[in-house]
Amino acid sequence: MLQSFHRTNTLSLSNQTIFITGSSRGIGREMALTCAKQGANVVIAAKSSDPHPKLPGTIHTVAAEVEALGGKALALQLDVRNEDKVQAAMEQTVEAFGGIDVLINNASAIALTPLQDTDVKKFDLIHSINTRGTLVCSKAAIPYLKNSQNAHIITLSPPMNMAKHWLKPFIPYTLSKYGMTLLTLGLAEELRVDGISASTLWPQTAIATAAVQYALDANLMKKSRTPLIMAEAALAIIQTDDLSYSGQTLIDESVLRSKGVTDFDVYLFDPASKELMRDLYLDQ
Repeated sequence: MLQSFHRTNTLSLSNQTIFITGSSRGIGREMALTCAKQGANVVIAAKSSDPHPKLPGTIHTVAAEVEALGGKALALQLDVRNEDKVQAAMEQTVEAFGGIDVLINNASAIALTPLQDTDVKKFDLIHSINTRGTLVCSKAAIPYLKNSQNAHIITLSPPMNMAKHWLKPFIPYTLSKYGMTLLTLGLAEELRVDGISASTLWPQTAIATAAVQYALDANLMKKSRTPLIMAEAALAIIQTDDLSYSGQTLIDESVLRSKGVTDFDVYLFDPASKELMRDLYLDQ
């Protein structure tokens, strides 16, 4: 359910091209569908081209959903670790739609283990997807974003909370996610002269995704919100046609409250449960 601020916002996404990494399922998929409802061209860029035995969704199923909602879709199988493939994907996007207006760095890997229990190869993997993948995709998109009248880079990473209780438990993952944030904050300043907004977006609560269900604890699903809240927060950022969000580490609930949204029960994964789990790195 799109809430009231979207009905009053006059900034159309018609003819706007949104490139979303990791968008074959979860938050990325919901962002793709939300943008499609606003008439956007959506690039579904993810590794999942063939069905997964446990996880629903592929780039092709999401592309079909986007088109059914009135948007135009381009499904691209993409591993953000491959610089050449990322560059080619950006070029294919421009060939198909004429440009790129928004890059959403959603692709991410999670590994909540202490440093001493984390294999270096595992760190290399999450770093290459999270920090390096965000850098590679951003660098490849920037030349095209410079031609947009309302360009945004939105990276799904947390505020840099330096409290000891967050620095301790899973150093490798934290290093990779804070790297995404630091990169985005730096891009906000580097790209300010070009009129390109760069901000991060993070959920106030756990979000009901496959990562929560399979990588963490399925019981947390009942304490989670749906991906729709992140999608609508991202849409609010995209529909802001100035640099007011640039350089900020944004939280989904705060963004929506600033737009006048007051009913957050619509985002509950389990309507019967009001006990929500606060997401990582957030203390208040």
